[in-house]
Amino acid sequence: MDIQLDPARDDLPLMANTSHILVKHYVLDLDVDFESQVIEGTIVLFLEDGKRFKKQNSSVEEACQSESNKACKFGMPEPCHIPVTNARTFSSEMEYNDFAICSKGEKDTSDKDGNHDNQEHASGISSSKYCCDTGNHGSEDFLLVLDCCDLSVLKVEEVDVAAVPGLEKFTRSPELTVVSEEFRNQIVHELVTLPANRWREQLDYYACCSQAPGCGELLFDTDTWSLQIRKTGAQTATDFPHAIRIWYKTKPEGRSVTWTSDQSGRPCVYTVGSPINNRALFPCQEPPVAMSTWQATVRAAASFVLMSGENSAKPTQLWEGCSSWYYYVTMPMPASTFTIAVGYWTEMKMETCSSNDLATERPFSPSEADFRHVGVCSHMEYPCRFQNASATTQEIIPHRVFAPVCLTGACQETLLRLIPPCLSAAHSILGTHPFSRLDVLIVPANFPSLGMARPSKDKTGHTSDSGASVIKHGLNPEKIFMQVHYLKGYFLLRFLTKRLGDETYFSFLRKFVHTFHGQLILSQDFLQMLLENIPEEKRLELSVENIYQDWLESSGIPKPLQRERRAGAECRLARQVRAEVTKWIRVNRRPRKRKRREKEDVFEKLLPDQLVLLLEHLLEQKTLSPRTLQSLQRTYHLQDQDAEVRHRWCELIVKHKFTKAYKSVERFLQEDQERPQRDSFIRLLLAWGTRLELTLDIKGGIMWLLKPSAHSPVHVLVLLFPRGWSQPGTHKRQILVNAASLPGGCLLPWIWSGAALGF
Repeated sequence: MDIQLDPARDDLPLMANTSHILVKHYVLDLDVDFESQVIEGTIVLFLEDGKRFKKQNSSVEEACQSESNKACKFGMPEPCHIPVTNARTFSSEMEYNDFAICSKGEKDTSDKDGNHDNQEHASGISSSKYCCDTGNHGSEDFLLVLDCCDLSVLKVEEVDVAAVPGLEKFTRSPELTVVSEEFRNQIVHELVTLPANRWREQLDYYACCSQAPGCGELLFDTDTWSLQIRKTGAQTATDFPHAIRIWYKTKPEGRSVTWTSDQSGRPCVYTVGSPINNRALFPCQEPPVAMSTWQATVRAAASFVLMSGENSAKPTQLWEGCSSWYYYVTMPMPASTFTIAVGYWTEMKMETCSSNDLATERPFSPSEADFRHVGVCSHMEYPCRFQNASATTQEIIPHRVFAPVCLTGACQETLLRLIPPCLSAAHSILGTHPFSRLDVLIVPANFPSLGMARPSKDKTGHTSDSGASVIKHGLNPEKIFMQVHYLKGYFLLRFLTKRLGDETYFSFLRKFVHTFHGQLILSQDFLQMLLENIPEEKRLELSVENIYQDWLESSGIPKPLQRERRAGAECRLARQVRAEVTKWIRVNRRPRKRKRREKEDVFEKLLPDQLVLLLEHLLEQKTLSPRTLQSLQRTYHLQDQDAEVRHRWCELIVKHKFTKAYKSVERFLQEDQERPQRDSFIRLLLAWGTRLELTLDIKGGIMWLLKPSAHSPVHVLVLLFPRGWSQPGTHKRQILVNAASLPGGCLLPWIWSGAALGF
């Protein structure tokens, strides 16, 4: 099943067979190691076969309409006193510790703020060097296919959920008295379909089940894009185990997370909105149709672990220098929305809080008694805030801000004061906040993504009977990181706002959010509802078809934007930039020796967007002297501007071989560029014939950039470190690459591919 794709030509595959079987819940138990740049642990998947899920969905017409405020007749689970199983009994080749079993399932593990005490969830992690036989055992067995890449899968096993005391009550069939596959699958089915008002009980049972002993190893195989799991004799999704545990670890070169340093120079790691999403972080079902919940326990030697969970996790110290955090999510969402950030940050707090802020920003945590019939929801059942009267009136949800300590002043002066009015404004326009809290993290400048390049039905191509599909241009860095879809979408919404008027458009947005919250939607759903909810006189020949054609399906700038662009070219700010360009061209043409009485040009102060436009105009000039470039840098302090400005400044530096400013290029490549953008930038440098000396780390990260001597025949000098290298000064190897000697000028594949260079 291994698929090799050409990033410049092919698409990104989604391999998960979601039409046959769906993951309903993930339980992650992970350790983060900054020294090895590896995240290691287990993930337990709770599954539901496709036929049963479709049948269940077709019969559920009153989701979120049950009277959830009634007391639950089914009590909380009994303590999970599961015998600790010696993992060595599975195989003599295994080398890992015993399971640590949870024993507090009966206790409500949330405080009044929705925070769980991590003490109950701080369990040990086992590891294994054992790998199951991956030979061909026949094509009749059902195959569970998960999306993953850049992961080392160590072991896969079935989880004996029947060993958890109290779960036998979930088996409704009296004939199921003997522990069997059907018996265990029935338990999982009843667990994943518990009503929304029993979400606490459900999470506790998930935690206990995730640490239950295994009851048999499963055969598995991996290729570039997937993990395939089978059980001998299980011929259908119904027969396949519905609770499985995967032992795995990430790789330092995995593309789902970035290992880097924060603004204070401390190590950190976080998800980055990668084109492969979370496939290099944990095995998952990538297609958006696979809506699931999750809970995670993460251990790390760090100040904070932040995740996209519903609770504000508090650290539990395990031993000196290491703590544990526990997060959970009760709203089913695509696996691509899972985020994590681990680092040495500081929680920023206001020095003084006004009484108004304290009164409005009250903690809110949904409980069984809080749910009321506020309206009708169309999504699958979960503890929905739109069904809670208290949540619907909460203008400012609890929020936290995290940043390196060096940014304390900036956060105190600006950001902390800005968030509450922004949350209040969002509530006034869109209505109920769909999530109960917000964490804001100030990431380093090299964060690569304008937004999450997530798969959707709008972007995927042909879908097979199993549910597998592809994302068009999903691996092409030139396509993905241009962010055209985000920018065109922004201007489309701006165009619609102007056409319809603020009052009409914002009224529609509020109705749209209330109608479709918690659901997967398409662009056409949005546009169709918009056109149905505006007066005929305001449509002005707008239709879903012509909007799609003009804005979403055609290349280039849409006609409405072209007209606006021509009008914008005559605005005051643009005229001011053109005047400054004229001054700089005049300065560049002046001889070095000038008459003493000649008047010096006075340059205006420009906004960042104006500086971008100025530098783009100057890039059109055939030559700029070093004296002009130095004056340009000094006038606008270009080395201190934002990344967009410095990007153009670096282009000027390399185009005109302004060697005195090469350090600015080095900084830009190190701090502000992820690999796809950096590749494109270096192609530009090479196109201009720039002589470079690059030093790369194991993941292709540039460590420094220098200009070789004028007599050096080397066009590009690359220093690569072999796989597994982690300590500076050890096992280094230099690779000299002469661009002229490479076939077709294909330099970058040779630079970036360790395999091609013998690593």
